[in-house]
Amino acid sequence: MKRSVKIQLAVMMFIQFFVWGAWYGQMSKYMFTQLSASGDQVGNAYTAFSIALIISPFFIGLVADRYFSAERVLGVLNLVGAGILYLLIQVEDPANFFWYILAYCISFGPTIALTSSIAMRHMTDAQNDFPIIRVMGTVAWIVVTNLIGFLAVGDQVAIFQIAMIGALVIGVYSFFLPSTPPLVNKAFRWRDVIGLDAFSLFKDRSYTVFFIGSILICIPLSFYYAMANPSLTDMGMTNVENKMSLGQVSEVLFMLMIPLIFKKYGVKWILIIGIVAWVIRFFCFGYGDSGSGVWMLYLAIILHGVCYDFFFVSGQIYTDNKAEPEIKAQAQGLITLATYGIGMAIGSKLAGLVTDHYTVGGVKDWTAIWTVPALISFIVLLLFLFFFRERGRRRESLS
Repeated sequence: MKRSVKIQLAVMMFIQFFVWGAWYGQMSKYMFTQLSASGDQVGNAYTAFSIALIISPFFIGLVADRYFSAERVLGVLNLVGAGILYLLIQVEDPANFFWYILAYCISFGPTIALTSSIAMRHMTDAQNDFPIIRVMGTVAWIVVTNLIGFLAVGDQVAIFQIAMIGALVIGVYSFFLPSTPPLVNKAFRWRDVIGLDAFSLFKDRSYTVFFIGSILICIPLSFYYAMANPSLTDMGMTNVENKMSLGQVSEVLFMLMIPLIFKKYGVKWILIIGIVAWVIRFFCFGYGDSGSGVWMLYLAIILHGVCYDFFFVSGQIYTDNKAEPEIKAQAQGLITLATYGIGMAIGSKLAGLVTDHYTVGGVKDWTAIWTVPALISFIVLLLFLFFFRERGRRRESLS
């Protein structure tokens, strides 16, 4: 791949994730502070994102892959998203806010898959080229959250204004990306769009356990995305956005460790390490404070790299190794639909309801709130310890 193309794709990834990072982790604090939203209303807003990700694979399969150049679809979606954000920043009713954020997420959701698809189509060595380009998304998240923290606007409408400007930039920039025409020779089959062939993976009991566990572990993941920022703020931590960006820094570092650990210990134990980290981090969120217990809050943040990389990234590798070549794409689509779609939709809704349940007189009992995802994580840990059996370890290792 030409160096110029690699730079173009890296910039694309950076701006797209800059847009996402500007609002996603801070939306809950904005809704609690500026819209006086309930926990359930906050949970519904995050559920909107999962709904969009459930729709996205069908949109990509039916439209972007077949009728229009991917870079143009990316540009149009971002420009439409910028327009929706302009309307959203004027909304003051938390009930109405849901419909605007749902509309925005439907326009934004497909862009995540589109950026990866565009990048992959122009690579000659995806195994070596894609990580370098994809990591720019994580770098962008670190940059934008630190910018928001530096400006102290994490609870202000500015988070959506920054996202709107970013969406305009990537919307225009997309039309100057390398041409990525539709796959005109790809025959249409509904079973490909819905990923029906990937269901053959469930013949393996351990993969079924992994699939169910992936959905369940996304419930605690949703608690983290929706409630970590307001929780840390209530505990008295300052510059929360800056400090939470340490989670993305650890994500980069631990991602580099995956090949070595995967090869040495195999898929079962790297997944279990990731789940144990979830249990520990929620315990730390629940019992830490901004005084003598601040180290627990920092540990909870930094463990994000272990939690996310060791389970979700390793899970993608495990899925790829399990799937036959002709269904690899469908298998990845299926696990993404299950986790970011179904799992996080359930988790977002539950996080809001649990937060409301443990809120008395406007005061949230964060220890009780964080106990719920800790217990769910522990149940998932037991599921993997007793029912997940690693077969064909050599095949599941990285070469």
